[in-house]
Amino acid sequence: MNQGWGRRLSRLPDRARWAVSGSGPPTAPFALRSQPSGVDEPTARAAVGLALRLGESMMAVGASAADVNATVLRVAAAYGLTACQVDITHTSLTISHDPDDAPPMTLMRIVRPRGLDYTRLQGITDLARAVVVERLDVEVAHRRLDRVVSAPNPYRRRVHALGWAGVAGAVAFQLGGSWLVALVAALTTATIERVIRALDRRGLPSFFQQAAGAAVATGVAVLLVVWDVGVRSSLVVAAGIVVLLAGLSFVGAAEDAISGFPVTAAARAFEVLTLTTGIVVGIAGVLDLAQRAQVPLRVADPATFSVPFAVALAAAAGMAGSWALASYARARAVGVATVTGAVAWTTYWAAGVLGAGPAVATAVAAVVVGFCGEALTERLRIPPLLVAVCGIVPLLPGLSIYRGLFAIVVEADVADGLNGLVGAAAIGLALAAGVVLGRYFGRPLGGKPDRFDRRVHRRATTGH
Repeated sequence: MNQGWGRRLSRLPDRARWAVSGSGPPTAPFALRSQPSGVDEPTARAAVGLALRLGESMMAVGASAADVNATVLRVAAAYGLTACQVDITHTSLTISHDPDDAPPMTLMRIVRPRGLDYTRLQGITDLARAVVVERLDVEVAHRRLDRVVSAPNPYRRRVHALGWAGVAGAVAFQLGGSWLVALVAALTTATIERVIRALDRRGLPSFFQQAAGAAVATGVAVLLVVWDVGVRSSLVVAAGIVVLLAGLSFVGAAEDAISGFPVTAAARAFEVLTLTTGIVVGIAGVLDLAQRAQVPLRVADPATFSVPFAVALAAAAGMAGSWALASYARARAVGVATVTGAVAWTTYWAAGVLGAGPAVATAVAAVVVGFCGEALTERLRIPPLLVAVCGIVPLLPGLSIYRGLFAIVVEADVADGLNGLVGAAAIGLALAAGVVLGRYFGRPLGGKPDRFDRRVHRRATTGH
């Protein structure tokens, strides 16, 4: 009897270890050995070069790091290259192929951003899909990519400028301006677009381009006061700020951060901060000069006038559609963007009616925009980025930024000005985070994710 109890007691440590010990490999394996690819070196180099060009082209027209990463891996795997690693920064793309049966290969390209171009982005993603589905020959795919990246823009330059002017005019209507205010805002924004384009051709850094654009908008507002034109001059500035803000990649920065690309996210976030500072410097400089000249400036308070819902809704839709037009979207994409702007504004208005504050209402609307973009655009062959960016344009806090700077520079009310700027920053963060969350919710309803999508999205949860 005593011997039996002794044997049982001696087995207790083994049983305890068995009860608490893991029974399988790690759920997220790491440092795995590369597998043989079975692809000869010339073919592997050509395939990696194609994947690199596709990724570079996507980054140049504004795609997120997660989408670029998944596309590059998917295209490489279509040619049998499953041992690829991708590294993305804000200005470079590196692909390394390290199979077990051949020498390793690493290729890198420097990315030169060229601004949002939704038609070209859709062409690139369509080509990547064709590579996977149709198994295109590498040389054939290279030639098709050449045609996509070198194709002429879908619109003439004057149509592109008309899109920018349309955004500004719609902003003026949304904030309660008259037809005259909308016309002045549209002409001012067209001028800003020409000024920025001229400065860009001369190689001036983007910070100073943003400052110059903001200074033009504020300068026009000051001249309207000096000439005693009966318009709300502050709405002209607000329209210009919205146009300048809409071109920034704060949605992409938030998506990269949440998706597990901290280096790219930090670079994009710093770029957004720098360019936004340029807007602040341009506005503050002109306001300071106007104050020294004793120009009697004031800012329209949105609480003192109301805009009919139908007018605000039409303005929001026009704003989103005009932005899509200015970003070289095709006619069908412009129509989708217009509907998205209307949906975003309706959601924002409904959340406000239910008692939500500006930041919360903005976040709710951004979630709806992100959800629609991810769930529907795969079927419509439209980039989700188009829906995300165009949908949030009507919600950008242009007037809040101007009011905050006006309070600091002209009224010397630092506390009130900082409150306004903090509120504008909160709205910007709500827009970015809301779009990313909406895309997460809409992903199961969109195109069926493959193992490359899951591999990239796993970075956000496991860090691998």
